[in-house]
Amino acid sequence: MFTGEFRHTIDAKGRVAVPARFRADLAPGAHVSRWMDSCVAIFPDQAWQRLAERVGEQRYADAGARAFSRFLFSGAFEVVPDGQGRVVLPATLRDFAGLKSDVVVVGALDHIELWEPGRWAAASADMSSDVFAERISNLGI
Repeated sequence: MFTGEFRHTIDAKGRVAVPARFRADLAPGAHVSRWMDSCVAIFPDQAWQRLAERVGEQRYADAGARAFSRFLFSGAFEVVPDGQGRVVLPATLRDFAGLKSDVVVVGALDHIELWEPGRWAAASADMSSDVFAERISNLGI
């Protein structure tokens, strides 16, 4: 389970260091792709395979399902962390998410999200106390 929020930088070669506590889960390999809310997601191979299976269950006659599949998989790249725990973020993904040098690395349960700091601040602000309470209530808590 990926949890926590970390501040990192992207180096001149487009690499970002994965927090040490996340590295073991990504060591066998991972996929990085465009994700919701204009961020980039890194999925360990097992989580990526589960997601791919679920997407593959969608009906091909559904135009929205086809568009989603194209969006997700056309922007996906296989990555393996290097010896220092860094992964390369292709320029297309950095451009998509507005990532320049600073990045917020966010644990998001089964994947990691990479956010441009200003976008992360705005997304975090959208989760007001009322919205949070509503979501918790929907869980029966």
